[in-house]
Amino acid sequence: MVPLAWALRSAGHEVRMAGEPAVLDTITGAGLTAVSVGPEETLESRLRTLRGGGGGGGDVQEASAPPVPPFSPVSLYELGNREGLPWEAINWLLDNHLVPHTWVVNDEIVEDLVACCRSWQPDLVLCDVLAHAGAVAADAVGAAHGRLLFWFDVSLRLRHDFLDALERQPPGRRPDMLREWYAEWAGKYGREFTEELISGQFAINVLPERCRLEPHERTLSMRYVPYNDRSIASAWLHEAPRAPRVLMTFGISARQFDDLPDIKLEEVQQSLDSLADLDIEVVLTMPGEVREQLERVPENTRIVDFVPLDLILPTCTAMIHHGGSGSFNGALLHGIPQLVIGYSADSIGKCLALMRTGAGLWIAPNDVTGARIRECLTQLLEDDAFRVAAEQLQQETLAHPTPGALVPELERITGELRSG
Repeated sequence: MVPLAWALRSAGHEVRMAGEPAVLDTITGAGLTAVSVGPEETLESRLRTLRGGGGGGGDVQEASAPPVPPFSPVSLYELGNREGLPWEAINWLLDNHLVPHTWVVNDEIVEDLVACCRSWQPDLVLCDVLAHAGAVAADAVGAAHGRLLFWFDVSLRLRHDFLDALERQPPGRRPDMLREWYAEWAGKYGREFTEELISGQFAINVLPERCRLEPHERTLSMRYVPYNDRSIASAWLHEAPRAPRVLMTFGISARQFDDLPDIKLEEVQQSLDSLADLDIEVVLTMPGEVREQLERVPENTRIVDFVPLDLILPTCTAMIHHGGSGSFNGALLHGIPQLVIGYSADSIGKCLALMRTGAGLWIAPNDVTGARIRECLTQLLEDDAFRVAAEQLQQETLAHPTPGALVPELERITGELRSG
């Protein structure tokens, strides 16, 4: 969100970014004006309580294990002519994820956000796909509102599947709980429910078109621009790699949430050992306290706490990562073949997109071994077709307008859609 926020700011618009207290320092660290909404209790703590693990700073591992879906998640990310998820699968996803997460993420920030919008009177509200409160607040003051997408729009696809399947069910089979949630909040501010509260009036999407699920009927493409918070370019980044460079990173944000599996230290050790005799330069991002727990670090491996992806990826031949959005989109932007080890929430979608386009490979978390990582990485390094496919996706990504170039279109669409 930061590059687009600064593009709007640089064009002369007033920009404010709303967030819970835990993220205010991140917002202000980007030079943006922050608005505090919601409780002091962190989102992670509230999610932990929701899943039965207790609140108040308890260890993530105390929470109950997330329920296992009774269907293949692959069906949620299929492209082309698809029949949609079966009714039972839709209900499972609604009951275990979308509806309770909507409540716990948004219920406690709606009133603060509406108060902010009523005071400030924004013309446009841009929301993350999980920030349903943004649409409620925008509607309450007549502002235009859109969804900013940096990953797969699973919630919109699930909404389409739900509405299609609901028409085939007996009356009263299941209430539309998402509609009821929006209608209740909209009614508090004198507004009526409309479907665009859920879907947004439009969407901004950074993914190449071939990697999108079912895009919003009014989708604006935008080039992905990395933002690394405070970062320093280390001297070694200016030196040419002595051999093909492979970046291995497993992110940090996923570890905050207890419904996402985390890569194990022994798997990292096996991975490094399996690559030790290859003529490559491995760069592994890993916190110092975790690095100290490794038994050995091969000579062809450099371990760093953090490295800005947009600085190192242009020097890389391949990338191994957990499926995070920054890693995935960064590799697309720089045309780097990817090996995804599917730990992130929507990694299956990313894996299917890479395999469909030929730009990478993936390994399911339960299948991770050093030998398997070596096998897949060797394929990426030796088969030039992966690089060609990755570079084709790069060209599609670069063809999208930059955030700055998108501003005039956002000005136009805001004037068309706002009613306040």
